[in-house]
Amino acid sequence: MNFLIGFLAGIFGGLVGLGGGVVMIPLMVGFLKLDQHKAHGTSLVALVFTGISGALAYGMQGAIDVPASALMAVTAIVTARAGAHFAHSLPEWKLKRSFGGFLIFVSLLMLAKPYLPHIPGMDAGWPKIIVLLLTGVFTGFLSGMMGVGGGTIMVPAMVLLAGFTQHTAQGSSLLAMVPAGGVGAYTHWKLGNVRTDLLAGLITGILIGTYLGGTLAHVLSEGTLRIVFAAVLIWTGARYLRAKRPAQS
Repeated sequence: MNFLIGFLAGIFGGLVGLGGGVVMIPLMVGFLKLDQHKAHGTSLVALVFTGISGALAYGMQGAIDVPASALMAVTAIVTARAGAHFAHSLPEWKLKRSFGGFLIFVSLLMLAKPYLPHIPGMDAGWPKIIVLLLTGVFTGFLSGMMGVGGGTIMVPAMVLLAGFTQHTAQGSSLLAMVPAGGVGAYTHWKLGNVRTDLLAGLITGILIGTYLGGTLAHVLSEGTLRIVFAAVLIWTGARYLRAKRPAQS
């Protein structure tokens, strides 16, 4: 089952350009009966390996800006640890609601991305450096807290604010999130939020699924994929937002 969950997460992630954590976490909670904290930590460990393989693939195509990745990673490394600790401090019902809100935000961002304008004047010099550093700050924290790779936030910021092409932004974000995701994953592991017995199946499944999903993405309509996937995320997010607070004893 853990291989199948990783495979499905990889398929969907490859189709729409996400790391797969937004799919993997609900499936681990629903079918493997993991609590929300362990699902976040385990997902982040698996996604580090996805980031490594993805960054290698983009690197061989020359689609990585290493200095940009380094700038984002510098701040993301710091905040990823803080995000993991913050997630660990939340009661499960609060973490579920936070994750539900995050899923809905991701889906709306996916739907709006084709219509968002590029902001001129921030794609060179110090403005570009500041954009990349701040992107790392926010992405690292969200990655550590939500157990996702962070490309959902990082790629739009790089394209719309810093003037990167979509391809280079995706490759650079994958590279940046390897060290940042590694720090968040290690922190979750130290806090006891990682099910190491599930990792082999999840990692194998997500690597194969991501490859197949990326291949299918060239066949299917991007607009249709975006709408269908966003609808699934909104439905899932709405369910998480209804997580009940335990009754006071």
